[in-house]
Amino acid sequence: MKQMVRFRVDFSEACSLGPGKIDLLESIQRTGSLRQAAHALGMSYRRAWLLLDGLNRSFNEPASTASIGGQGGGGVTLTPFGLEIIRSYRAAAQAIEAVARQELQSIATKAVTEAPKESAGAKRKRLARSAAGAPEQDRERDQD
Repeated sequence: MKQMVRFRVDFSEACSLGPGKIDLLESIQRTGSLRQAAHALGMSYRRAWLLLDGLNRSFNEPASTASIGGQGGGGVTLTPFGLEIIRSYRAAAQAIEAVARQELQSIATKAVTEAPKESAGAKRKRLARSAAGAPEQDRERDQD
């Protein structure tokens, strides 16, 4: 399995960019429609609208413009700034992935590729914290 890096940039408390918003912008660019873009991503229209509205309010320039529906239907168009957001994020992602691949190469070869199978009768014990902060298993063992 190829290692994958996903990252988010917080420009301020009110402004962040991550893979979800970038995927939405790219889908809007392909479809020209927020509803179609949301559907293509398996996202509700409301979720897509909230992400796009938040993105448009996060910067002093909008990432998109919308036209009201009518006989020909409405649509969403990315602004030059919206296209710049995609380009900049994807360039940063490519650079970050290259650095991560190089820096993490020695441990990537030791990654387990399949989840370990549990024994049929083995039940996993949940580790819960006690009021003192020690796992309950440790307290039980210490009492034995």
